[in-house]
Amino acid sequence: MASTSPTTDNGRTIAECTRPSAAATSRTSWPQMAPDVEWIETEAESIPTHGTFASPQEVLESVFAKVPEYFEQFELHPELWVEAGDDVVVTGRVVARTRTGRKLDAPYAHVFSFRDGKVCRNDNFHDTAL
Repeated sequence: MASTSPTTDNGRTIAECTRPSAAATSRTSWPQMAPDVEWIETEAESIPTHGTFASPQEVLESVFAKVPEYFEQFELHPELWVEAGDDVVVTGRVVARTRTGRKLDAPYAHVFSFRDGKVCRNDNFHDTAL
């Protein structure tokens, strides 16, 4: 069943890791990632963090560390949580401002899968036409 806030341990883990005050920490560590994580960003080359990454270190260096390089503001605003078993789907809006001043307010969907309490897969879906 869908809700406006997380209702499971896995959902609360995602909420905790993606809240604004956790952003600085997430650039250097995200202990909730499995060592063999599969992290899939958009394939759109216009997005700085495009591609698939296969380890926590790759995600930290190629995704989380890139955000402050390209954005002076970047916030995820979750609106809907769908949680079932080891899967958590979060939809919402990303609100951001690039270092060049471009504003972004766009929908997103993130699909997380867990194994043994850690994220083992994440598929990110973005509106790349905006």
